[in-house]
Amino acid sequence: MILYLEDQESSFSLSKSRTKLNISFNRISFIFFLFSIISIIFTIHLTHLGSRKSNDEIVKKKTKLPNNLYRADILDREGNYLSKSVSSIDVGISPSKIIDKERLILNLKLIFPKKDYSEIKKKIAKGKFFYIEKKISEENYEKLMQLGDKSIETRESLLRIYPQKNLFSHIIGQIDNDNLGISGLEKSLDYDLKNNNEPIQLTVDKDIQFLIREELIKFNKIFSTKGSAAILMNVNNGEIISLISLPDFDPNKRAKITDVSFINRATKGVYEFGSVFKTFTLAAAFNENIIEPNSKLINLPKSLSCAGFRIREYDDNIPADLTVEQILIRSGNIGSVRIGQKVGEKKFKLFLSKIGVLGKINFDIEEVGIPIKFNWGKCPLATASFGHGITTTLLQVVKAYSIIVNGGFEINPFLIKKNKKVVKQKILDEEVSKKILPILRKIVATKEGTANLANVEGYEIGGKTGTAQKSIAGNYTKKKINTFVSIFPTSKPKFVLAVMLDEPKTNKDYIYHYRDGSNIKYKGTPFNTAGWTTVEVTGQIIENIGPILATKY
Repeated sequence: MILYLEDQESSFSLSKSRTKLNISFNRISFIFFLFSIISIIFTIHLTHLGSRKSNDEIVKKKTKLPNNLYRADILDREGNYLSKSVSSIDVGISPSKIIDKERLILNLKLIFPKKDYSEIKKKIAKGKFFYIEKKISEENYEKLMQLGDKSIETRESLLRIYPQKNLFSHIIGQIDNDNLGISGLEKSLDYDLKNNNEPIQLTVDKDIQFLIREELIKFNKIFSTKGSAAILMNVNNGEIISLISLPDFDPNKRAKITDVSFINRATKGVYEFGSVFKTFTLAAAFNENIIEPNSKLINLPKSLSCAGFRIREYDDNIPADLTVEQILIRSGNIGSVRIGQKVGEKKFKLFLSKIGVLGKINFDIEEVGIPIKFNWGKCPLATASFGHGITTTLLQVVKAYSIIVNGGFEINPFLIKKNKKVVKQKILDEEVSKKILPILRKIVATKEGTANLANVEGYEIGGKTGTAQKSIAGNYTKKKINTFVSIFPTSKPKFVLAVMLDEPKTNKDYIYHYRDGSNIKYKGTPFNTAGWTTVEVTGQIIENIGPILATKY
């Protein structure tokens, strides 16, 4: 009997153990089941969140994107983005898929509290899909996705953005809502941008561009200008490092720029540049071996009459006897006329054509002005020799000065970086540069010169000023176009910097600081001339950008 009881007890214990085992197994199975469900939910959530593709993924799959919105990026010479295609998410509502309208509205109010929900309810009632938020932020996108509402739908596309905003607006330009380039490089490179996967790199420098623009903005206020422009270029190869025109605009806003104030004054605007042309007159004479820098012109009158037009010296203190060098240093009108007459109409016209002043210039953007046709003759030759009556663009002036100072090699300004070395052709006698450069230096470095406010220590700056009456509707006014074209260093030219102010005014409170180490100060603008306006701007610009140019270039 004892044995029987023991067997029963053993059987009971075994049954009990099996029951415990089954319970444990069921618990483990249940826990595993719960874990599996959580994992699946988490995976779905991650997949949902990951539906926002990276920019690179979108670029690679550009052919699948609606409206073919892809455009290649545009970079500056250092690789900074000037124009970029980025992913954009638009969020809309499909009314037919709404389960609980009141709950949906409540959730939307929490995410977008400032929207007009009476209008949204009207759109829902119409039953057609509509957008509730375009270019949605990352934060709001995540909030919407967490709602898990099937009525909320997304549309993915590429968006064209301009990270530098106004900084390169006249260079980069804009596109319209149909992804068509309408100005600047966006227009001239429209096909390449749409069909090229590789970024397009430019010659411009973001840091230099920023510093020059800041100074132009500052001095536009100081001299109450209508606008301004500046071009910085390598004289030896034509690379444009900076090109600015003010006022400018933010291409991100896709505004229709119709106001003439927004004209590209650096490339499109056609102006008389006045005494800036006197350098061309001397260079033409040097190229023809007609005169030398120390050649002397004597008994120069204070004025000349030509076809009823009176040509006068801007300064009555200019002596009657001057060397050719002194004529340019002191910016003599009468002396320039005499030199132009020695060159002759035919040769002077040919020289201006050769250095690119006349006719239209080929450039990377389409916004390029065409100089007004100049009717040559005896009197027009006289006026053209000191820059009166003859027009061109600032870009062409920069090209012409570069050729004159770089040893006589033809260069063409460009914005798009080249992978191969620029082949140069000599079009002027090398002696022209050797003779003109010391004179340009003296214009800045001597008291007799008109540009000594730009004599920044250590940079060997040379250049020529130009003050011209502005012609409006064929009539000359008291309004001015003031220009200074600087070259540095004059011992071995590398850069040309041209600065132009459109309708500057004097400022009685502005304090001038001479930059030659003398610490001389002068309060008030005595004359509305380039020597007291654009020269001052140029001096400030070179002080700021000079250290960067010296280290980077």
